[in-house]
Amino acid sequence: MNPYIAKRLSKFLGNSPIGALNARGKAPMTDLIDLGVGDTDFVTDRRIIEGAFRDLMEKGGTQYGSSRGETELIDAVCDSYREDHGISLERENVLITTSSCMGMSLCLMGVLNPRDEVLLIAPYFLAYGIQVELAGGVPVEVPTYEEDGFCIREEALRAAITDKTRAIIINNPCNPTGAFYDRKTLETVAAIAEEFDLIVLADEIYTYYIYEESYTPFMTLPGMAKRTLTLNSFSKNFIMTGWRIGFIVADPEIINAIAFINDFMVYAPPRPSQRAAIHALQLRHTIAAEYVSVYKERLLYAAECFREVPYITVPEPKGTFYLFPNIKKTGLTSKAFSDIVLEKAHVKVAPGSDFGAAGEGYFRIACACVSKEKIAEAAERMKHITF
Repeated sequence: MNPYIAKRLSKFLGNSPIGALNARGKAPMTDLIDLGVGDTDFVTDRRIIEGAFRDLMEKGGTQYGSSRGETELIDAVCDSYREDHGISLERENVLITTSSCMGMSLCLMGVLNPRDEVLLIAPYFLAYGIQVELAGGVPVEVPTYEEDGFCIREEALRAAITDKTRAIIINNPCNPTGAFYDRKTLETVAAIAEEFDLIVLADEIYTYYIYEESYTPFMTLPGMAKRTLTLNSFSKNFIMTGWRIGFIVADPEIINAIAFINDFMVYAPPRPSQRAAIHALQLRHTIAAEYVSVYKERLLYAAECFREVPYITVPEPKGTFYLFPNIKKTGLTSKAFSDIVLEKAHVKVAPGSDFGAAGEGYFRIACACVSKEKIAEAAERMKHITF
């Protein structure tokens, strides 16, 4: 390794699951069907784009803004939580961030001491583990299982706790499994957090993508407001992945600490993106009705299509727009399987091992980035692969 690169990065460089996933299939492959990256194929709703553009033309907003975020956007976030969930927030509870990925890193830097352990409900979003380590913490997997619908077992959560455990990251609904944790499950996590005095980082960026039950913000559970850092984003709920805008909701003292770090990372979130976010919140119920239903339809259609592939089984998704099929019948590792599918079928998927050890034997399909016709074609191509 180059001697001028920090030694603490040595274990990570050349081993980024995000970079590897984005790079796969980049060779000339004109018929590639990309089911790997969790992006969306819709352009952000025109009303959001036009609203943001109009604001910029009429009011300006291309200079630095407040490091905490635009007051109008913070108020819109508070209003949405009050109207939709009955939660009373003050401006001091909210920090606008340059994406929820940045938000998670800020949160971890703000609450972790060196070598603190963070429990990851596995399979987990592939950035979490590295984010924990870059913040000086130690990621600890808490496995979930297909037979439980990838929901959390209390005994597994308790077994992972040590005197070094500081926090739990919970992603509901879950990328990559599509699992949804009901209120009873969340109450179990909350009780354990209270018992062991743990912080909960609640990644709730897919809250519009819940298909059978209602969403319970984790911070609304008894005693959780003081110890919960809620992360949310406009990327998936509002088809705004490229705008890179999100927010954190937490106790004001925690927000102050995180905001201090943010001052020296990006200073302030982009004002054009914040204008778009304001219009997104104004349209939030319309957006959900018009776009989320399309992705739900694709997800359920994809589940039907891939259940016709003889060597895989497909767990029932409860939320998000991801499927997490089981490929244990093939006897292959998830990485080897993904490589073969790419080579032989020209279909890109994400290996389950990218999402922690508990993801081995599975692969992830993102159903939001291609049409139903392409989903069906991908499944048809995969039917003809032999192992």
